[in-house]
Amino acid sequence: MSDTAVRSRKPPVRTLPVAGALRLNRPAETWYKPALSVVVASAVPNLLLHSLGRLDLVMYTMAGSLCALYGHDLPYARRAHTVVRVVLGMAAGLAVALVAASLTGSTPVLIAVGALLAAAQKTFCDATRVGPPGNVIFAFVTSAALFAPQEIGQVPGHLALMLAAGAFAWTVTAGPALWHREGPERLAAARALDAAAAYVAAPGPRTRHAAAATVQGAWQALLAAGRSTPVRQGLERLVVHAERALAAAPAEGAGPAELRRWAEVTRSRGPVPEPPPAPGTVEQIFGAEAERAGRRMRRGRQEARRGLWRALAPDSPVLPVALRTLVGCAMAGYVSSVLGVGHPYWAIVTAASVHQANLSLSWSRGLQRTVGNLVGVLVFAAVIPLARIGPLVLVLCVLSFSFAAEALITRNYWLGSVAVTPMALLVLEFGGSVPAGGLVADRALDTVVGVVVGLLAAVAVTNRRATGRVEKALVAAEEARRGAERTVADPEAGAPALATARRELTRGLVELRDAGDVASGEWWQRALPEEELLVAERAGHRTLAATVQRQGLITPARADGVV
Repeated sequence: MSDTAVRSRKPPVRTLPVAGALRLNRPAETWYKPALSVVVASAVPNLLLHSLGRLDLVMYTMAGSLCALYGHDLPYARRAHTVVRVVLGMAAGLAVALVAASLTGSTPVLIAVGALLAAAQKTFCDATRVGPPGNVIFAFVTSAALFAPQEIGQVPGHLALMLAAGAFAWTVTAGPALWHREGPERLAAARALDAAAAYVAAPGPRTRHAAAATVQGAWQALLAAGRSTPVRQGLERLVVHAERALAAAPAEGAGPAELRRWAEVTRSRGPVPEPPPAPGTVEQIFGAEAERAGRRMRRGRQEARRGLWRALAPDSPVLPVALRTLVGCAMAGYVSSVLGVGHPYWAIVTAASVHQANLSLSWSRGLQRTVGNLVGVLVFAAVIPLARIGPLVLVLCVLSFSFAAEALITRNYWLGSVAVTPMALLVLEFGGSVPAGGLVADRALDTVVGVVVGLLAAVAVTNRRATGRVEKALVAAEEARRGAERTVADPEAGAPALATARRELTRGLVELRDAGDVASGEWWQRALPEEELLVAERAGHRTLAATVQRQGLITPARADGVV
């Protein structure tokens, strides 16, 4: 570490954004994948139930169909295991909800169960990094099931419907592997090239962090993809060139235009671009990394299984957010019940959606949820006469809003909520018509209650562990930096050892920046070591440049010039 005096200061209480939280973004590159997946995964069971005259069972099949929303950024090998875990987690939560609903009709008890389930689901998704869409889909399904009429003898059959729909959703998400096996890895490599091009075009801390995180994500995708193939080896070459761009001088390596051209070709289904081989030992890196990919993937699965246990440790940064979710969901449900709302689970789901990684993000999500839901109930009021023409029209309306939700939500959460809200309200129509005016009023009131109480819980339940996470990330990044320096200084170190040291240091720097960003959005916490963060990042990137230089990827002049 540098000898420069390092001071810490309290983070300022930032003004909470309004216009920025509602600003529309560009749609996600692959928005159509979850949109089409959830429509296909829902359409088949819904139309089958329609043909049998049992649309009253749609709620249970929908629980399984919604699992098709997960895993679309993952390689197919990892996606298959992730969606299985999502289906099993959904089944576990639904089982608890259905059994509780069959055993008691006490609203206070059901609200308590709903809050406990929401907190457990938040912990599971944050600890295992399942998402998007994260815990909200789980909370939506289980909270609705808690307040649905249920007999204990019906539970096995309803769970079987959910599991059957979940199995079909798994085939929908994993099926594209049959004709586009390396699709997710190609996309990850293309994103890394684009991020590297953005950094080369406009160097700075933010673009550098974004590029480092994207490159790290590309390596994770490649190492989780399974056995090596010629296409994956070509993608490794491209990611190495993206890494080189982060450390090389402007005159060295590929320029922004070349990197973007490679990214565009990589996204297509044609041959992977073949850039000129980088100097030094790069060709050795490809083979060494590919041979170890299978072992790394297995270790990654073991790490994912241990993640939930680490989340339950006394010093886990996940627990404060889970506690916020528990308190916020419980209080929102009870306030809604006291106000006489007939659907208190809506308040529970709203509060569950509000709680994000820090208070600033929670505020933004609460604002987005409020605007989206209030506009959404107006859309529902306009569309309900059409939906009540007949059962088939109702099914088609729900499918249309499902597609629209995924198409719009990547532009901004509030815009997606405009479609999610009428979809959720229309699902109630499968069990029988309910006065539309009452539904609109209840949903609007539950939205306000859930957002206000959820935000109050986020303020009341402090997250002082955010700074502790930064301190741990500082230690981890420093250890990774020293390890990389030892590897660079070792004349016997080969290309695989240097590549591993570089990956570990990149991972540590990405985690350090993420921890700092989360902590900067929290209130009522210990002082942030901001200058120490800056010193650690600069030292880490200098060491990264030296590691790349040691492999012969850049000239020595650049290693001392990285800032």
